[in-house]
Amino acid sequence: MRRLLARGSHLLIATHNAGKLAEIAELLAPWAITCVSAGQLGLPEPEETAESFAGNAALKARAAAVAAKLPALADDSGFSVAALRGAPGVHSARWAGEPRDFVAAMARVHREMDGSPDRRAWFTCVLCLAWPDGHEEHFEGRVDGTVVWPPRGTHGFGYDPMFVPNGDTRTYGEMPPAEKQLGSHRTLAFARLRGALLR
Repeated sequence: MRRLLARGSHLLIATHNAGKLAEIAELLAPWAITCVSAGQLGLPEPEETAESFAGNAALKARAAAVAAKLPALADDSGFSVAALRGAPGVHSARWAGEPRDFVAAMARVHREMDGSPDRRAWFTCVLCLAWPDGHEEHFEGRVDGTVVWPPRGTHGFGYDPMFVPNGDTRTYGEMPPAEKQLGSHRTLAFARLRGALLR
């Protein structure tokens, strides 16, 4: 059974990324929901050991909800390529190494595709909203498109410069950020969350 997130609630965002906190807080602002991050509360980041986006989002949301005794929202997202059997997928960030180098990660995608004619690719975002009593809700957003090489554009981040969403000729890296956000995988997942849980 769905559990609504009441107007004026306090919500923990299971991230240490200030930019992600600001983006989520802006999306939830019409419902007067107060957002605080796991980073602001000094909560540790659990290791992402699941083999699915839903699993990793749940790991983060559950840990934060129990630690803070608040509903907690986490996301996991990544870039998948059909010719690589869905890789890098849940390992998207790790493909970039430490410190993260997405120029090198995009080059690795191109190299491992080895000239494959199958250019299909997609971005996925799964949101998990967890309550301290163990109740969970999951919402997925996905945008399909194609891989291009060489990368194009200076906007966005991660693998954006090598991904052209279906119905467009520009990469995410060539789109103004506000335009990309209108139909991004994260925006689609949030739209499903809002439609199901917010009134």
